[in-house]
Amino acid sequence: MEKKNPGTERKVCVTGAAGFFASWLIKVLLQLGYHVTGAVRDPGNSRKVAHLWALEGAKDRLQLVKANLCEEEASILPFWDARASFTQPVQFLLFSQAEIIDPTVQGTLNVLRSCKRNPFLRRVVLTSSSAAVRIREDIHSSSVLDESSWSSEELCERLKLWYALAKTLAEKAAWEFAKENHIDLVTVVPTFIIGPILPPGLSLTASDVLGLLRGETQQFSLHGRMGYLHIDDAARCHVLVYEHAAANGRYICSSSVLDNHELAARIAKRFPWLPIPKRFDESYGKVPAYTFDTSKLLNMGFQFKEIEEMFDDFIQSLKEKGYEI
Repeated sequence: MEKKNPGTERKVCVTGAAGFFASWLIKVLLQLGYHVTGAVRDPGNSRKVAHLWALEGAKDRLQLVKANLCEEEASILPFWDARASFTQPVQFLLFSQAEIIDPTVQGTLNVLRSCKRNPFLRRVVLTSSSAAVRIREDIHSSSVLDESSWSSEELCERLKLWYALAKTLAEKAAWEFAKENHIDLVTVVPTFIIGPILPPGLSLTASDVLGLLRGETQQFSLHGRMGYLHIDDAARCHVLVYEHAAANGRYICSSSVLDNHELAARIAKRFPWLPIPKRFDESYGKVPAYTFDTSKLLNMGFQFKEIEEMFDDFIQSLKEKGYEI
């Protein structure tokens, strides 16, 4: 029987709290009345966390605590007494094999080890990635990827796609640990997240999108065909699968799935004054026109925002932060 503590019914923990997506997730949780403990590397670094304290409800219902998720013992405190953990795996700027795979997997497991010690925990919601789903050799033009789909570890290694391999291995390790330790785990598998920016700097994905709006093609040539997702949809999905008692397994979270030229055409139509590229290299060859099956979420009443709204909100946010486009 689950132990209950009346004071923790609306208390949750979010790791990587100062990041692009986690910051927006905290914003949504505070709007919904949750008490949020945010785990960050340095809660005293005002430049990196000031945007969190500026959120509505933060003064009364936000706590920031220090936690280095690469160190098991350092990650215990944030999860104690929380009813849910919204877990963002460790992120790294240098995507080499040695620097991302082991830290990502161990960081994820360290969070789960800490959650295991919390007698009041209800559920862990882990943020995975569509990179753990779509790197496959058997994809063809009519492929529909669903929650049963996993990226090929061998193909990731062969193409040196270390980020995709790290996400795949981390999620698989999380499922194995959760099963062995009777943890109620749900994973959200988002595609490329776009939307308003809360932190002071740009994430890697936001920097890539800004480059695209300025006419650059290199990074999006590497991305190829992708699913796209509004950041608010990503956050609402995490809350939904936490609050919905019957939620289980993986949930692919994606709106539009587009080739680079399709994405560029829609952006150029929406913002004709921007120097949107018309041609992109195919860094990994022509990718078949696969799609994602999001019926698990749609059957729960979930609705996705369209690509135009993603870019409307992203560009407005860039302007507010003083970026030139």
